[in-house]
Amino acid sequence: VQLQASGGGLVQPGGSLRLSCVASGSIFSINVMGWFRQAPGKQRGLVAVINDGGSTNYADSMKGRFTISRDNAKNTVYLQMNSLRPEDSAVYYCNIQFLGRSYWGQGTQVTVSS
Repeated sequence: VQLQASGGGLVQPGGSLRLSCVASGSIFSINVMGWFRQAPGKQRGLVAVINDGGSTNYADSMKGRFTISRDNAKNTVYLQMNSLRPEDSAVYYCNIQFLGRSYWGQGTQVTVSS
């Protein structure tokens, strides 16, 4: 299983970015896809996850600003990030979990700065 993330970059505070992640390989149809992030000196933590049925879960600080969605036919998960803050700067990693296994993408850098 491979995960390819894209869409990171530099954005000003208050701006928006959309991340995408495509999963390829032998993927079980019942799965959870999601995004995690890691800032320098901090542990990797949850941003948002979504299951194959469309149920979502967000970290509290992202509720109302970030939206996770997916296209099951394309094995792709998206993260729409609005009202970005400097503290959202981190490497964002996509993840897929199924059959008790977890797979990670390579990460994409998001920097929020003026």
